[in-house]
Amino acid sequence: MTTDAAGRAGGGDQGRAGGRDREAVSTFVESFAAQLVEAGMQRMPARIFAALLSSDSGTMTSAELGEQLQVSPAAVSGGVRYLAQQHMVAREREPGSRRERYRVHSNQWYEALTNRDAVIKRWEGALREGVDSLGAGTPAGRRLAETLAFFEFVDGEIAQMMERWRARRDELFGGTGAPGRTTGQGRG
Repeated sequence: MTTDAAGRAGGGDQGRAGGRDREAVSTFVESFAAQLVEAGMQRMPARIFAALLSSDSGTMTSAELGEQLQVSPAAVSGGVRYLAQQHMVAREREPGSRRERYRVHSNQWYEALTNRDAVIKRWEGALREGVDSLGAGTPAGRRLAETLAFFEFVDGEIAQMMERWRARRDELFGGTGAPGRTTGQGRG
């Protein structure tokens, strides 16, 4: 691991940099990634996300991610593509370079949840069509209607919950999204 990659990953000389133990950071990355995989995320995107989340800057290059995670550039590329589609990371060009950096959103959970909102809306539309097609009075139509009602409920609750989160985040972090750091990114 290069000194820069080790520093970003929390490593460095004798396994420590910035007061963090490289082995402890690696253990966290793999442990948190395993939790994300258990919740349904693909393994490589989960590892990349955990590595970015645990880096002090919140940004890493493909080479740095590959070195830290001991994976190929192709594996990093595929994982980043998935995370970008889920609005959990952003790609940025380094000024004057063709090299990309990947940044974890400071409001990644907000982005992930609000992205799910669009999916829920599509499911609601499909379920409405299903209720109409199957007939609301049939057992299958009633089952779809109940599922539709659930997603409509969840949709409303997520919107209210995100409003409460924004107020709570402002209370905790002064509207910056992170202690002592301004974000200026994305929604929320």
